[in-house]
Amino acid sequence: MKTLIAITSLILLAACGSGGPPPPDWKVDSADLIDRYKKHALLGENTLSERYFQQAISATGGAGRVADTARLWLVRCATRRAMLIDDACTEYADLARIEPNAADNAYYQFITLRWDATDTSLLPSQHRDLVRAPAGKKQGTLSQIADPLARLLDASLLVMRQESDAATLTLATETASSQGWRQPLLTYLKLQEKQAEAQANSTEQARLARRIQLVEKSLLQAPK
Repeated sequence: MKTLIAITSLILLAACGSGGPPPPDWKVDSADLIDRYKKHALLGENTLSERYFQQAISATGGAGRVADTARLWLVRCATRRAMLIDDACTEYADLARIEPNAADNAYYQFITLRWDATDTSLLPSQHRDLVRAPAGKKQGTLSQIADPLARLLDASLLVMRQESDAATLTLATETASSQGWRQPLLTYLKLQEKQAEAQANSTEQARLARRIQLVEKSLLQAPK
């Protein structure tokens, strides 16, 4: 999950394997917990994901780390927006005013669709390529992104910016499906179902309805 980890890496295990002192417990704990948050959020296990996120916040907050806590909120916001949840990243923005960071701010501008205000030189390369791609070429850029979460995030941002097409929806759907990410998969399947309905494609509607049924059943059986 390189795209979100590009932000999270600022709080992760930089000292690991470097021959220096071991990283402090709060840093190890917050790194592990935010990864658990992302995993369970994408699986649609919302109670578990929220529990892990609050524990991550407690780890950085207990160390009095304003910027690191802000980054956790930024990762949360990006994860939610990858699932097409229109999170405004308010908590990140409030903390970032106290201890601003240029790279974090560029990422914040990117995921909140302020691409004209984004310093693209500070973005991870896959996101930088998407922003810089001309109109009509952005969908092609998506298919070149190797990391699944980065690809899903970028596809979702194009949907939010109303710059997506049928190929974008298909790519996002199959990205979520290949990873077993039930929450965004259900959202994208329903978008595709609406598209098939608008096209009066009853065969495709039936196929998508069956996939939706399978995912919804899995979500009902998921841990809470």
